[in-house]
Amino acid sequence: QVQLVESGGGLVQAGGSLKLSCAASGRTFSRYAVGWFRQAPGKEREFVAAIKWSDNYADSVKGRFTISRDNAKNTVYLQMNSLKPEDTAVYYCAADGSHIILRADAAAYDYWGQGTQVTVSS
Repeated sequence: QVQLVESGGGLVQAGGSLKLSCAASGRTFSRYAVGWFRQAPGKEREFVAAIKWSDNYADSVKGRFTISRDNAKNTVYLQMNSLKPEDTAVYYCAADGSHIILRADAAAYDYWGQGTQVTVSS
């Protein structure tokens, strides 16, 4: 069982930066892939980035967002730079303990956090 808690969301102007954190419980957290997803009002949840031993990004955030993890702290981070209004969404982190390769589909992830709101003003 893994419990996830996101933090770091907020309101930022376009071009600004935010760093999200995903704190996890569980002694085997390092074995899990962790993904960030986001959901804007009226839209489906979409993949943002994922990390295990490597990382993977959605095309829409490549070069702007960086995912990283600190297994000693059981925490995964999402550094978001050059934010755009279209990045506005609730951001969720999720953990996948079942698959070897990184997955971009939400159905692959077993555990989810409650989400943190990111709002980018123009």
